[in-house]
Amino acid sequence: MAMDMSTFSRFARTYQPGEMIFSEFEPGDTFYMIQEGRVELVKVIGDIEKILDIIGPTEMFGEMAILENSPRSATAIALDTVMVLEFNRQNFEILMMGNPQLALKLLRIFAKRIYDSKRRFMILTLTDPQARIADVFLMLDETTPELERWNESREFKTTVDDVARWAGINAVKAREVLSHFMTQRRIEIYPDKIVVKNINDFVRFVSSQRKSK
Repeated sequence: MAMDMSTFSRFARTYQPGEMIFSEFEPGDTFYMIQEGRVELVKVIGDIEKILDIIGPTEMFGEMAILENSPRSATAIALDTVMVLEFNRQNFEILMMGNPQLALKLLRIFAKRIYDSKRRFMILTLTDPQARIADVFLMLDETTPELERWNESREFKTTVDDVARWAGINAVKAREVLSHFMTQRRIEIYPDKIVVKNINDFVRFVSSQRKSK
């Protein structure tokens, strides 16, 4: 998202590493656009704390409080020294009316963020780690429009650590599952990419796991 946000510097706030920006379930009427640093989004599922995402500059978080008037769905924690622009409902409306071009960009981002958030939560509802990782690849297939799809093979520019984060499992377990998939010749792992040999195989696998719940 390339847009000049310098005129909104009066809304800037800074958080130190490890500082909580907001907590899951608390009421909220603000959302944030990251200018510098990284933010970790964490959600408690059952008795386990899961990392939903790690986001960085130009990305937004907390927008559901504006869109749905609902409690926070996750906890946001600064991983580095983080500078954000903080918008509440009132100055968000000013932002929308004063800059229609920016408003359109933000609304498109909101729509994508809502889909991405719900799609990632679908992954976490699966109990089997293998199914979770398979569903990560399905999510990537759905949300990466530039992929070549002339056959059933898919090449994803991602890493084992990214897959682990999206699946909500630790990196050691993720590597164990991915190694199992490699042994089955379902995937190939390279330093800068992971190749799924037959995406429809994972479609069938995940679908069977959801039906068995």
